[in-house]
Amino acid sequence: MLRNLRGRFLLFSSNATKVRYSTCSAAITLSDEQSSSVSLPDSQNIPESPHVSVSRDTRDYISTILTCKNVSEVGKIHAQVIINGFLQDLPVANKLLYIYSQFRAIAYAEKLFDEMTVKDSVSWSVMVGGFAKTKDFVNSLRVFREILRSSLNLDNYTLPIVIRVCREKRDVVVGRLIHEVALKSGMDLDCYVCAALVDMYAKCGEIGDACKLFDEMPKRDLVTWTVMIGACADSGRPDESWVLFERMRNEGIVPDRAAVVTIVNACAKLGTLHKAVILHDYIRLMNFPIGVVLGTALIDMHAKCGNLDAAREMFDSMKERNVISWSAMIAAYGYHGKATMALELFHLMVGDRRLPPNEITFVSLLNACSHAGFVKEGMEIFDLMTKYGIKPNVKHYTCMIDLLGRAGRLNEASKMIETMAIEKDETLWGSFLGACRIHKNVEMAEKAARSLLELQPHNSGHYILLSNIYANDGKWEEVAKVRNLMNQRGLKKVPGYTWIEANNRTHRFKVGDRTHPKSKEIYDALKDLTEKLEEAGFVPDTNFVLHDVDEEVKVGMLSLHSEKLALAFGLISTPEGSLLRITKNLRVCGDCHNFFKFASLVTRREVIVRDANRFHCFKEGSCSCGDYW
Repeated sequence: MLRNLRGRFLLFSSNATKVRYSTCSAAITLSDEQSSSVSLPDSQNIPESPHVSVSRDTRDYISTILTCKNVSEVGKIHAQVIINGFLQDLPVANKLLYIYSQFRAIAYAEKLFDEMTVKDSVSWSVMVGGFAKTKDFVNSLRVFREILRSSLNLDNYTLPIVIRVCREKRDVVVGRLIHEVALKSGMDLDCYVCAALVDMYAKCGEIGDACKLFDEMPKRDLVTWTVMIGACADSGRPDESWVLFERMRNEGIVPDRAAVVTIVNACAKLGTLHKAVILHDYIRLMNFPIGVVLGTALIDMHAKCGNLDAAREMFDSMKERNVISWSAMIAAYGYHGKATMALELFHLMVGDRRLPPNEITFVSLLNACSHAGFVKEGMEIFDLMTKYGIKPNVKHYTCMIDLLGRAGRLNEASKMIETMAIEKDETLWGSFLGACRIHKNVEMAEKAARSLLELQPHNSGHYILLSNIYANDGKWEEVAKVRNLMNQRGLKKVPGYTWIEANNRTHRFKVGDRTHPKSKEIYDALKDLTEKLEEAGFVPDTNFVLHDVDEEVKVGMLSLHSEKLALAFGLISTPEGSLLRITKNLRVCGDCHNFFKFASLVTRREVIVRDANRFHCFKEGSCSCGDYW
């Protein structure tokens, strides 16, 4: 039945060693732990060998094997199994394979597997999972290929594992083939298999396929709902995550701990305060225990929704905090521009509490220093890492490049890039390119752009940034070349959007938007506000219009920016003097930043803006970032 499909799968799996893949990065709220729990069945409940009678001695051996605390203990039991002639007892041998895999002793598991004269589908499945657990994805797929060749039964233990391998490798081609295997073998409706497929498609950037599969499922359990909510959030659609959460509740499905953490993380990405309040109230109403993982997620959510006080209150109320909890609070102070508070909390953590920091802690600290321009403190923190036995990785170097670059020390940043011993990624080069844009260094920008386009030739953001740098320098011919290259490669600029919360609702605007029901009132209010700001001394900065047009046209284009439309709507839709909360998916431009400073002074309104980089709190004519962002 699977003959043709096997041939296609063999072709792709045999070429797996020729392609280089990146692995998932750790998230501050332990999303790796959650994804494991929703993608696979309980790891203790591996499938049992069918039609095998189990003696009392066999049960005793299995029970003893599962109590082993390390590889050494497993080895001793393994020796007893051999001496007493139980190695050919299939359930015992399979449990030994399993426990070796759990301890990531894959060499021992592989040797045992090769020595087994009798193997069944469970034996092969455990080896697929063992190789996957140690990130040996090539061998995991190789063993799965052998399962297909042998026409062994497929189950809801093996298939989710190989689907997750495709997710980790971002290999949607092989992922689709395994989806076909699931269809042919009748496993496509299994909840674990479906959840793994939805997760795989989403992580591979095929969110449309993930949604289609989810919607076509005849029955959806909590696992699949959780995966889909997380998938939408991870793919930049957190608003859809919230809709799914409400649909799930309407269908009477009560979330568990993993689901709640996933929903909280999605709400953090959404960035809307009123939804954060609703969700936290729901968690209290349902009496979910606030453990370390959920508490840390709530800290992150409140901070990213602009309520730093609620984040700190959550942090202080936690009965137990680990290094991730402390790192989350440090990170919150960092992107709110309160680097001094971040450093104070770090010293409290390692001093009074004697809790050693980890890699994430130092990333959070270095980011805080970068956003505040604390170059001296940042370099000291970078040097401090060695004291705690932490070797800087590419994320730490990226923070340092950002720190030096923002401060205008481009030569030092460039030298660090040249001398660093680890592999450079697109985030590091992107930070350097962004610094080149700030300080208008075209020569260094071109160098960074070349490296970026080699790593990510289909990321439109890199082209746009280089084009903007050329435009700032008046090199319109170079701008045209970059834009033509984008067109040739079928790339489009990511559209800018701005959201504002008003009366417990979220309103979204794009540049020049006239689709809102109150469009006329919005533009009238914006015109009136602009006149008042100009009387107060505001002058539009046309340098931020990166088109070769007349000055008058540039001023008109600036007035259509989405964040200004959102601000005008907020002013006419909320009580006078109330706080306005605005979110933008891209970096706020310099002209709008200056506009908001004047607006906070003239209207006597406090405005909190969350852009792609950080939070800006505009109050009485100034911004919390100190014009350093």
